[in-house]
Amino acid sequence: MVQEATHKDVTAGSSRLESLNGMRFIAGLLVFLTHALAGSALFASNFQMEHLGLIIQGGWAALVYFFVLSGFVMTWARRPTDTAPTFWRRRALRVFPNYLVTLAAYIGVLGLVLHIPIHGKTVLLHGLALQSFIPDLETRIAFNPPTWSLSAELFFYLCFPLLIRLVDRIRPERLWAWAGGVVAAAFAAPLLAPKLLPASKPVEGLGWPELEMWVIQQFPPIRMLEFILGMILAKIVISGRRIPLNFGAAVGLFVAVYAVSPLIPERLNMAAIHLVPIGLLILTAAARDSRGRSGWLGSRPMVKLGELAFAFYIWHYMIVIHARQLLGTPEGWSAPVGFAVLVLLFVATLGAAWLQYTLIENPMFRRFASSRRRRTLGAAPIR
Repeated sequence: MVQEATHKDVTAGSSRLESLNGMRFIAGLLVFLTHALAGSALFASNFQMEHLGLIIQGGWAALVYFFVLSGFVMTWARRPTDTAPTFWRRRALRVFPNYLVTLAAYIGVLGLVLHIPIHGKTVLLHGLALQSFIPDLETRIAFNPPTWSLSAELFFYLCFPLLIRLVDRIRPERLWAWAGGVVAAAFAAPLLAPKLLPASKPVEGLGWPELEMWVIQQFPPIRMLEFILGMILAKIVISGRRIPLNFGAAVGLFVAVYAVSPLIPERLNMAAIHLVPIGLLILTAAARDSRGRSGWLGSRPMVKLGELAFAFYIWHYMIVIHARQLLGTPEGWSAPVGFAVLVLLFVATLGAAWLQYTLIENPMFRRFASSRRRRTLGAAPIR
């Protein structure tokens, strides 16, 4: 999940992309609802199973948004004076304080409370955020399952200084063609994977071959196509290239694709089918924001919620899966009570996110993101 698109990060010149920050929280909310409704029994009725397809699509679409947004923001907000080490320093200080605190919490709950065996090698892999490179599913999701996406993001950031040099070489008139090529590659990967990968055991409950699911859904070099698309889309806005539709039309396209996505083969609707509508959402929202027309998505409450989105993302699974068990009634509740519990879980997650952002994420970034020399000289804090 992208955690850099804060109100202060997404500046290019005098432009602030507030609505992208507001949409960032909405994407985090979709992931929350996916795990709360599809992964935790809230309703005694068959409500969750009847709507499972649409529920899961929300989480998959949200991850596409995070990855495309990350590439867009890194390109939009880059500084001419940045070196690779200073860029990596800021990104690491955005990710690791929050990440390591929640990892320790998960290890404590799983090991001390639930008495699940904890393996040192698995702890090391997760501590270094390398889990998305591990083919074994149980290892990848051993502690905080959604943080595989942060593992992938860190790989994208590691590659960004090289990638931006390559993207900068694309002539403005060819940016749209390159964007189309990246989208084509994102569709080709899940279509070719079943033909190229060796057989592997099916994932319990899904029926998918485990190796195939890893490569299509969580393997960083494949998901980096979305990050690269975001970089190219940022260059399209920065270079003033023509955008073929407005924000309202992009929203309509996203809703239409979302509605039909459960009918599309899973290999494509995990990511590829959402790439064009979400890319256009980000592109048109950024173009609108650059003209000072961010709308309600760029309002102060949405911007503040967007600042909490990273902490909200990494705490939600603990609360909707493990804390939910403290409420009893494993078979679920009636619809009114189930939705009330859902609201309670949301409020608890938002509270944990606020505490983490206020006490850890923001203070750590402000204190350590800039070098000692810049702080001594009184330079403005790097955001």
